[in-house]
Amino acid sequence: MMLKNQNNLVWCQKILVRSIQCLICTLPLHMSYAQADSSPEFLQSVKSVISPIFIPKSDENYNTVNIDALSNFKLDTSKVQELPAITSSERKDNLVSKQSIHAPVTQLSFNETILRALRRNPEISQALSTLASQGSNIDVAKAQYYPQLSGGIGTGDLTSGERGRQLLSLTATQMVYDFGKVKSSVNIQESKLATEQANVLVSIDNVALETANAIINIKRYQEITAIAQQQINGIARIAEIANLRAKAGISTQADPVQAQSNLEAAESNLIVQQNQLRQYQQKLRTLLGFDVSALDWKIPERLVQQSHLYEEPEFNKIPQMMMAQAEVESAKFQKQQAKLSSYPTLNLKGSLSQALNGRNPNNNEDDGLYDSIMLEVSSNFYQGGAVKSQTRAASYAEEAAKAKVNAVYLNVLDDVRSLREEIENKQRQMGVLMARKATTIRTKELYQEQYKLGTRSAVDLLNAEQAIHSAAQEIENARFDIYVAIVRYIAITGHSRDLYDLNNISIQGFEIQP
Repeated sequence: MMLKNQNNLVWCQKILVRSIQCLICTLPLHMSYAQADSSPEFLQSVKSVISPIFIPKSDENYNTVNIDALSNFKLDTSKVQELPAITSSERKDNLVSKQSIHAPVTQLSFNETILRALRRNPEISQALSTLASQGSNIDVAKAQYYPQLSGGIGTGDLTSGERGRQLLSLTATQMVYDFGKVKSSVNIQESKLATEQANVLVSIDNVALETANAIINIKRYQEITAIAQQQINGIARIAEIANLRAKAGISTQADPVQAQSNLEAAESNLIVQQNQLRQYQQKLRTLLGFDVSALDWKIPERLVQQSHLYEEPEFNKIPQMMMAQAEVESAKFQKQQAKLSSYPTLNLKGSLSQALNGRNPNNNEDDGLYDSIMLEVSSNFYQGGAVKSQTRAASYAEEAAKAKVNAVYLNVLDDVRSLREEIENKQRQMGVLMARKATTIRTKELYQEQYKLGTRSAVDLLNAEQAIHSAAQEIENARFDIYVAIVRYIAITGHSRDLYDLNNISIQGFEIQP
């Protein structure tokens, strides 16, 4: 026995020496064998040759993007129809009827319009598809709890006389204990599911804000367009009076010319405001899928009353914050999984093999049947530093996710404060503008009397008329700026679903439960 062990040791030494010689052969030819025995350069060269075998070289090209490669695709717009064949869902109130969305629409409330936009928006469809995909990933992770079956058929050794053998084999493996590796994998996928759910809420809030903003601006420019038309009518009356006075010789010919110039400027202003109105109508048409030029909306009073404008935001109910926090949890579970990957796994393993032709190598019987059941412990002892790198990467991801939570918090806080300041300043501005409008109206009345007496020119009268309508436009702009700021505040603080009645209803199959 002693002689056998010595022979084995000698054989291992020969193999080791041969391996070192092979490595030395890969070194530069100008290095002498004497140098290879003693010099530090030799040791460094050996290290440089051996290191790549055990430590893979990282890819440094991840920070380079090839635009041509990313843009190498064709855009298919055939499935993005302006009027998709969507029927309304079965809601138990007056909001939804059994008719198709294609049916003519004569009147929609503020909240009904938002719901219609949500039910056809492809951004939400995309988010929901991603969410469904992530739900399936949870099932994939949980599948590791169940028995794993595999099987196949193979031949004998093709270099021996048994190459004509066929062996049918079946193997069943049941995980018994793995120190929580499967559980951490499931936790990762569940935290990613929470991230995608929050992402759907973000998409819903974005589309709701986009729709509400379009409605408010349509109302804004409807009012401003009406004011611009009133301005044209007022200047036209002054121009008519100036023409009559000029023909009668009471005033100079410059008055009707000046009046005509102001009239043309007012008509140009009307075209500008009509263009803005149509821009937002087209925007809403894209969101809803039908022409909205004949529709009118009333901005609900509860939009202001229930916006919680001066209450502290509930940050844990803000979708952006939910998503950031879910990413933190996902990073924590990934870090845990990386640490557990080096722990062993205990499996219960059963196998069955049937020789279809020739001997079964498991029991050496012709056409033999062999079955076994055993406990198996397996572990990855070394993976080239992968576990350490994965743990480090997960730690960085966790820190990044935590930083994102703080960034979302600061952004929300900044937006909330800015919007409050904007609303307060617009309210003060409206007070000043209304006083200015009243003063300008009184000025116009005085100018009219003085113009009749010949102590005022038509220019003074025209300026007063323009100032009245300019103040009226600024008042409407300030008023609707407040509405725009409020709907932005609602979206930022996560109150869209409450104020727009989006809870407990189906939005493309997605339901929000408060």
